[in-house]
Parts: sequence; structure tokens; C-alpha cells
Amino acid sequence: MTFIEVLVAVFILVTGILGAVAMQASAKKGSFDAMQRSVASALAQDIVERMRSNNATALAGYAATNYGETLNSAPDKRCNTLAGLCTPAEMLTNDQYEWEVSLMGADVVNNGNNRAGLTGVRGCISQALNAVTVVVSWEGRTDIADGNKDSCGTASTKRRQVIVKAFIN
Repeated sequence: MTFIEVLVAVFILVTGILGAVAMQASAKKGSFDAMQRSVASALAQDIVERMRSNNATALAGYAATNYGETLNSAPDKRCNTLAGLCTPAEMLTNDQYEWEVSLMGADVVNNGNNRAGLTGVRGCISQALNAVTVVVSWEGRTDIADGNKDSCGTASTKRRQVIVKAFIN
């Protein structure tokens, strides 16, 4: 009789431990998805703040749908030093380069591979007068319905998008 009680107790204990491990794995996956959304939101807000910091006459220059396809070379004049003031056009070139570096994760490199950023990321910016729409599109971990609210990125059941609309003076 005691042996049967021990077996039942061990079975209940093992079931509880396996449940806790499964719950931990599920929480880790959810945490990763939340981190991706947080990164995408921060990237969208970053470029909006860069546009606000620049002259409103340069606003149309930010509009493009190919951010994240290929990383352009660094601008000749970098605007992140005290060497001199940049014109709005130079600020635009620097902002575009730095945002694309962040999008592609090229600011964190290990053994020649980008280690930050999002998978399959695309950035799209549209502008109408002083209203801008920034879309960050990336490939999520699991299949769901296509997150296509804007035609930014590659159509897929893994596509996720963060859309930020702003008005810039």
C-alpha cells in the first residue's frame, strides 16, 4: 500500500514540475514577442523624434519604403560630433543612415553578423504635408494572420507591423 502511495505522489510531483517547465517556456516565447514589439515601437519613435529635430523643410526627404533593404555607407560628414554644425540636408542623410543601422541591428556585431534588430525588418515612411506615418515591419516567430495594415515589408503570415502616425511642425 505504501508503495502505491509513493508512486501516486511521485506522479503528481512530476506532473507539477512538467507543468511549471511548460509554463516557463510559454512565458519566454511571449516575452520575446513583446520585446520585438517594444523594439519596433522604439525604432518608429526614434525616427519621428529625428524628424522633429530637423528642419520641417527636410521632412519630404525622409519619405521612403526601402529602409532596411541594404545598409548604405556612412555619410561623409557625421553630425554626431562637435566638429561643426550640419545643414538640414546633412542631418537628413545622417538620420537616415543611423536609423537604418538601428533597424538592421548593425550597431551590435559579433563575428561579422548583426546581432540586434529585428528579423526581416523593413521601415517605411510616408509624408503628406506635416503628417508622417512610420511603419516598422518585421518577421515574427510564429504564423498568425498577416499583419498587413500598410504595404510595408514582405507579405507573410509571420509579418508584424508597428504603425506610428505623427504631426511635425
